Amino acid sequence: MYRTHNCGELRVQDKGKKVTLAGWVQKARKLGGMTFIDLRDRYGITQLVVEAEAPEALVEAATSLGREYVIQATGEVVERQAKNAKIPTGDIEIKLECINILNKSVTPPFTIEEESDGGEDLRARYRYLDLRRGPLQRALALRHKVAHETRNYLDSLGFMEIETPYLIKSTPEGARDFVVPSRMNPGQFYALPQSPQTFKQLLMVAGYDRYFQIVRCFRDEDLRADRQPEFTQIDCEMSFVEQEDVLNTFEGMMRTLFKNVLDVEIPNPIPRMSWYDAMDRYGSDKPDIRFGMEIHELTAAAQGRGFSVLDQAGYIGGICVPGASEYTRKQTDELTEWVKRPQVGAKGLIFIKVNADGSFKSSIDKFYAPEDLAKIAAAADAKPGDLILILSGDNKRKVQTMLGVLRIEMGNRLGLRHPKEFAPLWIVDFPLLEWDDETQRFYAMHHPFTAPKPEHEKWFYSDKKEDLERVCANAYDFVLNGTELGGGSIRIHNADMQKRMFEVLGIGPEEAEYKFGFIINAFKFGAPPHGGLAFGFDRVCALFGGQDSIRDYIAFPKNNQGRDVMIDSPSAIDDTQLDELQIALKLKAE
Repeated sequence: MYRTHNCGELRVQDKGKKVTLAGWVQKARKLGGMTFIDLRDRYGITQLVVEAEAPEALVEAATSLGREYVIQATGEVVERQAKNAKIPTGDIEIKLECINILNKSVTPPFTIEEESDGGEDLRARYRYLDLRRGPLQRALALRHKVAHETRNYLDSLGFMEIETPYLIKSTPEGARDFVVPSRMNPGQFYALPQSPQTFKQLLMVAGYDRYFQIVRCFRDEDLRADRQPEFTQIDCEMSFVEQEDVLNTFEGMMRTLFKNVLDVEIPNPIPRMSWYDAMDRYGSDKPDIRFGMEIHELTAAAQGRGFSVLDQAGYIGGICVPGASEYTRKQTDELTEWVKRPQVGAKGLIFIKVNADGSFKSSIDKFYAPEDLAKIAAAADAKPGDLILILSGDNKRKVQTMLGVLRIEMGNRLGLRHPKEFAPLWIVDFPLLEWDDETQRFYAMHHPFTAPKPEHEKWFYSDKKEDLERVCANAYDFVLNGTELGGGSIRIHNADMQKRMFEVLGIGPEEAEYKFGFIINAFKFGAPPHGGLAFGFDRVCALFGGQDSIRDYIAFPKNNQGRDVMIDSPSAIDDTQLDELQIALKLKAE
């Protein structure tokens, strides 16, 4: 055998044992006549020692070792004289009797240490080397643990893991689909699933009342730290349930994951908030409730003083930053420029400082007397020492969204968003539909299979736009620390209601039949009431690991351009393949 133990398991109680280890040389160094070797595998690091009086062949073998050589080493476990408390094996070392070089290595392009000297692009090109580093090994171990605990929990509740197809028909969001040409069906294409949505609903029709899948999904869209073109979901569906049943089931799952993976207790029950309250108070449908700084409407308090910017605004809102009245003019000017960035989109920023002595200093002193500023400060719930930041505009939701972005930025600047503090939240009562002024039509806020709340069905069947805008979805999102970790809904299970949804969305009968005829027809064969949700598995892992980016929690991720620079993908295919697929390329000129 190549090894009797791994490089992370030996302890001082193993002293005197003859062992064989195998792994990679982290580093080798000479100290006097002795040679010390740090041997690494995914379990840890063990120090090996070749003494000065060892046989010449053994000394030569130890001296010849380079970084990342793969070796087999046999020797006796002895207690270290100079112990290393930083590693679990730091009380022992292996007094070597034999070294067998299994494979040599060229010098790696970056150091394979906890903190590497390689940049992100270089490490991505040699991802298989980066994966040898401790941080990534721990990240993937955490991912494995989360998957294992998820399966155990769902299995204990009678959920069945069932695989659904990867080659499907293009979805309503077809512009974001990855398409796959079919050689046997020239001119026709599969799409890779953005979600197994329709298939898991069909499983409910088929009588598999508790389904789950840890499933790979695909979306061809612009990327950022928490998105990848291929990603993983914990996908679940249940029959004969109402919203309360679904929320209770998956609160239990999240409590189990937090306890068993992180040994953290989260609130029981998890708080709930309507979408409307979330937008009014936090300017976001995924609010970070670890800190306050809530949005206050200031329209009534701030208007009527002759300042046209505010007097003509449809909505005025502000946040109160505690203890920030000492901000300098340079700092407030920098914040003003910050909110003008395209990512925020504000035209400017108004500030009011509530000084420690109760006096005021403001960017609108010209128009507002101290008693006017005091009225605004009261409306913003500001106290001496606080700083009020104000935005305004015609569209209430747009201003609230900008304030929400500003709130998160201030939370970051003030260190209020600690990665080891967790504040979960359910967001409920979303609008079912969103009206788009440009296209003059409704879109589904979640997806077209989401049912309206039962008490709102009378509005759902109305022809009036104002009635349809009042309809709330029987939907819910699980939010953690300002990130949407999962979401779902009670589904439409009635063919007539599903047809009505397509009608409201401007999808005609022929298009609905072409794209969704299979599921509408399935609903005619005794579809049970059902609902479910999906968690972003990669995001869950990253947040459990205290990181914003999901890349370290995926073995082989893509970069910001959706490319795998290690294998140079995506790439062109040759003319032979194109001919076989009967595809001709028509590329736009750059």
